[in-house]
Amino acid sequence: TMWNLMNSSKMQPIGLDIGHSAIKMIQLCRAGQTIRVVAARDAVIDPGLSRDPAARREFIVSSIRQMLSRADFSGRRVVSCLPGDVLKIKSLRLDTDNPDEIEQFMRTEVASRFGLKPDVDELRYMVAGTVFQGDQMKNEVIFFGVERDALADHLAMLEEARLEPVTLDTVPSALFRSFQLSLRRREDKDLVSVLVDLGCRYTTVIIGKGHQILFIKQIPIAGEHLTEEVAGRLGIRLEEAAMLRSRLRYPESADVEPETIHAVTDAMNNAVETLSREIALCFKYYAVTFRGQRPAEAVFAGGEAYESTLMNALRRHLGLQIRIAEPLRGFDLKQVGLDRRSNPQLCEWAVAVGLAMRGLDVSDRLTQQEEVFQETV
Repeated sequence: TMWNLMNSSKMQPIGLDIGHSAIKMIQLCRAGQTIRVVAARDAVIDPGLSRDPAARREFIVSSIRQMLSRADFSGRRVVSCLPGDVLKIKSLRLDTDNPDEIEQFMRTEVASRFGLKPDVDELRYMVAGTVFQGDQMKNEVIFFGVERDALADHLAMLEEARLEPVTLDTVPSALFRSFQLSLRRREDKDLVSVLVDLGCRYTTVIIGKGHQILFIKQIPIAGEHLTEEVAGRLGIRLEEAAMLRSRLRYPESADVEPETIHAVTDAMNNAVETLSREIALCFKYYAVTFRGQRPAEAVFAGGEAYESTLMNALRRHLGLQIRIAEPLRGFDLKQVGLDRRSNPQLCEWAVAVGLAMRGLDVSDRLTQQEEVFQETV
């Protein structure tokens, strides 16, 4: 398998993030020590399209074609990622570090746990590191699986949109890569990073050390779930609940009454408690498995990270410092008109930026994990 199909040109392929609520496309170019954003476009996906897969696909294809025609994207080569609801992820501890034995275990035991067919569907793995289980030393391995039909359907959609897919990635690896610019210094090699992406349907937690991913978990509690909780508790339609939550991103400027803020916060409380508990369990797993200290800070990305009511609730429940990701910090944005007035951190672009950075040398070395997620197309 040839994992990396990139060439050595300075112009990067387009990074394409097709989420449940929005489409984002961005292209980067390296000029000396500067990374310039060549083009960037996004489009909102109507939530109602989720009830009609064919209409949703048609909208995505049409939107991508329009964005390609309206912006200064160079070429049609693209790096995309598989949506979280088709990707299966599982961490397991093995007695072996032999690649052949891990491969065999993946094609038998892991495939069975995922409900996948090893001779048909796609399975990958990466070694997170050695850990102690009691007095025994084990190998912590993260496995990934996806049905071949889902993979083929995604590629067909990209080609229908007149794109040339060169590599497929995963949301966790793209997220982690988007933070590597801040991890280039030698003294950062032992720095523990906690990245949390608050998406529409999934919250993705990634814990890494230096340039090494140690832990990944997808939690099925995110924006949609919180909106449903608000709608149910307040007795309003989902569209109204979504609009109300969007106003709470900046309650002061939106002139939202304190009673309304309290009602929405109370309606989300059970879901936020559950989400916080799941995130805290990720921290505990890391501390026990890798014998490290509980993280003191977490960086949050994704569109939901702008909602101050939600973030304040997570701060209270988690009891640690939280900051909002800035995936485009330090990039040359002069050529594009990204609107930073309402969302100055642009944290919703983290996945797209990570995809666009695929193959871009932003550290002293490329790790094994930079290669292992990729799928030949």
